[in-house]
Amino acid sequence: MSDYNIKINNIIPVGSKNYNNDKDKHTPTLNNDFADILQSKISQREAIKFSKHAQERLISRNVKLTQEDITKIDKAVEKAAKKGVKDTLILLGNTAFIANVKSKTIITAATEETLKENMFTNIDGAIIL
Repeated sequence: MSDYNIKINNIIPVGSKNYNNDKDKHTPTLNNDFADILQSKISQREAIKFSKHAQERLISRNVKLTQEDITKIDKAVEKAAKKGVKDTLILLGNTAFIANVKSKTIITAATEETLKENMFTNIDGAIIL
């Protein structure tokens, strides 16, 4: 059996005496150590990855991504997942990315110069950022 009682969406260690700034002595809060661990586990969702092929394409095509770009791509993949998309085309500026949504992996990348007269197959969604 667990050493935790569950009360209104808070997990309270048995015997905990942590209170919210003495505002309400009847409502204990999470033990700080436990709260930190729980929050870190919640926020540790898997981030977007780049396949070796995609990394090679980005390097050979001199594409430099900022952390903001990666965050936008990550959010686009999340959005695609919510819509049930399996493989998506993501257009970010002059660069196109093909992502496998389930594995959260960028499979390949193409720049404006390499996009001309190309065809993207096996995608079931597109996101323009």
